[in-house]
Amino acid sequence: MEHENHTAVKEFVLQGLARNWELQLFFSALLLIFYVIILPGNVLIIVTIWSDAQLGSPMFFFLANLAFMDICYSTVIPPKMMANLFTRQKTISYQGCMAQIFFIHFLGGAEVYLLIAMAVDRYVAICHPLHYATMVTRVVCWVLVLCAWGGGFTHTMIQMGLILPLPFCGPNELDNFFCDVTQIIRLACTNTYSLEFAMFINSGLVTTACFILLLISYGALLIKVKMGSSQGKSKAASTCITHIIIVFIMFCPAIYIYCHPFQDFPFDKLVGFFHTVVFPLMNPIIYTLRNKEVKVAMIRLLNKHNIMRDK
Repeated sequence: MEHENHTAVKEFVLQGLARNWELQLFFSALLLIFYVIILPGNVLIIVTIWSDAQLGSPMFFFLANLAFMDICYSTVIPPKMMANLFTRQKTISYQGCMAQIFFIHFLGGAEVYLLIAMAVDRYVAICHPLHYATMVTRVVCWVLVLCAWGGGFTHTMIQMGLILPLPFCGPNELDNFFCDVTQIIRLACTNTYSLEFAMFINSGLVTTACFILLLISYGALLIKVKMGSSQGKSKAASTCITHIIIVFIMFCPAIYIYCHPFQDFPFDKLVGFFHTVVFPLMNPIIYTLRNKEVKVAMIRLLNKHNIMRDK
């Protein structure tokens, strides 16, 4: 069938998190709680790092950028999800659907490359401590962050370049609460086998490879820390373990979503909900709770704000 013989799909129908409206309301309430409590916390982390001179090291610079990316990432889907819930609508426009896919993979890809940059930073700090200050300068940090954004943009443009030419001739129901490549491709009125394979490589295998690479690198760093001198050993090990926790939270759901064949599994929606909405808000919080310097700086900033307000 030729593309011009198709009736262009103007909107897609999102079935939501659950068929039951009360259950969808429960998830939305849970989402609202996370936003009210954790989103301001992430903003506080960014403000604290950028305003406290004692947190000027590259490690905290990357943490502030991670918090910013996570805030952006976790605000791609919920606005439309909440709007559909409260208006009892289930539709999203074709343009809105493509925008969701673009930003999900743009920000998700950027986070993957930022986590790699953070691993490089820890490698230099642990393996070459005497040269750390001269090797990981502020200029180098900005270059790594810009490369992360560029890597995410390249990744999402590959996705969009494969999806936008697809013809959609009628089927428009997505058994999900947001648009993503794994379901959109199956609605196309054409043979998508080769396209599914390309998406599997671009999202699934690349994500898995980065995950394995990060685990190997942090495992090697932990061995290096254990064999090194006792000075600063505990702090370095704690930092590496924190990074490993964040890597697991970030990568495991993504691997589950993009590495299995393009077919539905029972936990797809639940994993997608935590991966796209909940977990991104928690990453910087986990990092902060395990870092005494950030906690002390946050308390110092809040006390300073209270004193100024009292005056």
